[in-house]
Amino acid sequence: MTPQPAAEYADVLIVGAGLSGIDAAHRIRRSCPELSVLVLEARERIGGTWDLFRYPGVRSDSDMYTLAFPFHPWTGPDSIVEGERIRRYLLEAAERTGVDRLVRTGTRVTAAHWSSAERRWRVDAVTGAGPEGYAARFIVLCTGYYDYDRPHDPGIKGLADVAGTVAHPQSWPRDLDVTGRRVAVIGSGATAVSLVPALAAAGARVTMLQRTPGYVLPLPRRDAVAEAARRVLPGPVAHRAVRARNAAQQWALYRACRRAPRLMRRLLRGRAVDALGSEALVDEHFTPPYDPWDQRLCVDPDGELYAAIRAGRVDVVTGEVDRCVPEGVRLADGTVVEAEVVVPATGLALLLLGGVGLTVDGAAVEPSSRHAYYGAMLSGVPNLAFCIGYLNQSWTLRSDLAARFIARVLRRLLDRHLDAVVPEVPADVGPSHPLMSALDSGYLRRAAHLMPRATDRYPWAMAQDLVRDGWALRRADLDEGLRWIGPEERGEAAG
Repeated sequence: MTPQPAAEYADVLIVGAGLSGIDAAHRIRRSCPELSVLVLEARERIGGTWDLFRYPGVRSDSDMYTLAFPFHPWTGPDSIVEGERIRRYLLEAAERTGVDRLVRTGTRVTAAHWSSAERRWRVDAVTGAGPEGYAARFIVLCTGYYDYDRPHDPGIKGLADVAGTVAHPQSWPRDLDVTGRRVAVIGSGATAVSLVPALAAAGARVTMLQRTPGYVLPLPRRDAVAEAARRVLPGPVAHRAVRARNAAQQWALYRACRRAPRLMRRLLRGRAVDALGSEALVDEHFTPPYDPWDQRLCVDPDGELYAAIRAGRVDVVTGEVDRCVPEGVRLADGTVVEAEVVVPATGLALLLLGGVGLTVDGAAVEPSSRHAYYGAMLSGVPNLAFCIGYLNQSWTLRSDLAARFIARVLRRLLDRHLDAVVPEVPADVGPSHPLMSALDSGYLRRAAHLMPRATDRYPWAMAQDLVRDGWALRRADLDEGLRWIGPEERGEAAG
């Protein structure tokens, strides 16, 4: 293929240099070293989510042994770590594998156009210097699942009326000092559970305002089993062993919550009572009306949130927010929670495929009208894949499965001297549902109409289940559901 002079060419163009993008670039280079790979990143640094979020206490709920890449073992002392340490780990992994040399930052991909006649993608991007054009044989979208630029707006009235500061977790003011100030955090999800104890530790007097309680599971920040394994096993072996053990524990916890919700409600309540020291507080503020893992279960490292509540540094108020007022936040019952800083920690706005506009031979691609092939490709869209992770287990457990699957698809294209591959949905594919519908979280419900479709049977399934997905992806029959197109079929690549 000879590229047009106006467009820089790469065999594989990866969009996004966060967890998934680094993983995909490494897996593809190892499997297909003869392919040129270019990674375009909209932000000015590598890291994705972990470069974006800078609010106090930002961290992952996942342990680092499963969040880390299998090919770059985690060596830090803690298992649950802060966001900046995760960002540094990603940079270390990119440097060690050479992926950092493939990354072009400050380059936002806006659209990609497939031509069946040319058997390639034409990619539109923008930089600080203006528009740029690229050409690629294959595209891999590693853009996460939410809008980096705009958080979810729940329509809280009166935010502009607050006399103090309104601080959004997604765009946290770098110079905000909360020492001695009253802070109201609106929300009860993972962001709030991370942010609230960190603000209290920084000297703020914090109130967590929540409409509905959530499940909060206290876990140790350090992993005693991992520390023991490191003492007796070589580093990489210890990492693999602990990673497998922790992945199995995550899977078992999720399955137990789905299969025995009443039992798990009692167990989680018991852990909360032990950590908080009050059945009354747990029943009022930490007993949700839904079953565990209907929505995300939040992790509390070393029980820091519960400890801050127990010490009187954090108050929890459960009730409906009416509006913000100059003094703080007014609830539906008329109570005013006084605050000099108001933090709307009210969730993410989903944005699938990074908001990249896709066309195939001039026809716009609407992801919600397509089926997802093994949760990694779109029906009717040639030579395009995407990597997303788990929401109920560690992100990397799934994104690495997808990256290895994509590398296998590319290897077959090369070995058989083929030009393109496109998933094709059979007429009898059966009932479908939104791709990420295993959880009932608000941000997923809001975006259900935007998601590609999935079924309960592979290859058109994504189970949010490591055991099922791992078995299916590793043994995927690449002749089922895929049409492989050689040079003799020129002009017929579109599905």
